[in-house]
Amino acid sequence: MRLKLLIPTLLIALALAWPVPARPGSKLVAAVLTSDISRYKEAYRAFVRAMAAKGYDQGSVEFILQSPNPDPISWANSVRKFNAIRPDVLVTFGAPATLAAMKEVNDIPVVFTDVYAPVEAGVSRSMTRTGSNLCGVSSKVPLATLMKAMVEIRPVRSLGVLFNSRETGSLVQLKEMRRLAAQQGFAVVEANVATAERLDAALSHLLGRVDCLFVAESSVVGKHLEKIVRKSTEANVPVISLIPDAAEKGALVALEVSPQEQGQLAADYAAKILSGRRPGEMPIATPHKVELIVNLQAAKTLEFHIPFRVLSLATKVLK
Repeated sequence: MRLKLLIPTLLIALALAWPVPARPGSKLVAAVLTSDISRYKEAYRAFVRAMAAKGYDQGSVEFILQSPNPDPISWANSVRKFNAIRPDVLVTFGAPATLAAMKEVNDIPVVFTDVYAPVEAGVSRSMTRTGSNLCGVSSKVPLATLMKAMVEIRPVRSLGVLFNSRETGSLVQLKEMRRLAAQQGFAVVEANVATAERLDAALSHLLGRVDCLFVAESSVVGKHLEKIVRKSTEANVPVISLIPDAAEKGALVALEVSPQEQGQLAADYAAKILSGRRPGEMPIATPHKVELIVNLQAAKTLEFHIPFRVLSLATKVLK
């Protein structure tokens, strides 16, 4: 009797673990999020809406989504599952999922989305064309603009950087901050937060040593940004970041791309591929909707004065 009960249970588990192929005659679009943080989920929802607006709705396209745990094995496993069912397009959100797709598939068109600095991250050979089975959307913005706004508010002598060594975009941002530090004469104090369990120790290490904290993009710190801001504020250390909604969650200054635009641009590429275009021949898209956001409530809490020249640079001010 126990064996009879186990067999149906096992079949159900396998059905949930492996995606179902598309209906006959319909297209199959598979998507992998680097993690289930809000930026990727918002970009995916915008992608599906934009595809529907182009005539690729649920009636003509099967959309299948995987949100694996944020670790290399899970990213690779999700891509392998989709590789087995041969989707017409594979859409990846974030550099880790994209790099996993590059390793696991070579003859399925891949549209990458929200990849910071695709060339520096090793995703593409150039911004004009990838020359492979990939095309997609960069989320790179100038870190120099973020630092310029911060130093206008208060000089930075020592900058803490929270990063994640498992995520390529996070490492690229760390390297860019090191270059800016060498140019502008401030020190960088680094803390690697590859897992959530390391966050408290990283904050303890940094907050007594730095006068500003830069939070690099990563799945781990993105989920705990409010906690990071709270502890930094208690230590009178301002937070700056490129993470979408960072200013809304208490960062003093943020430079943010639009996840919705990322999804819309990815839909443009996916629609072109479904109509016959080759992905490697198309240039990488860059963000147009970039906002420099200043949080006046955070400034008040930290007792910082925001100069008029910073407010004039900002595209959005939170009061």
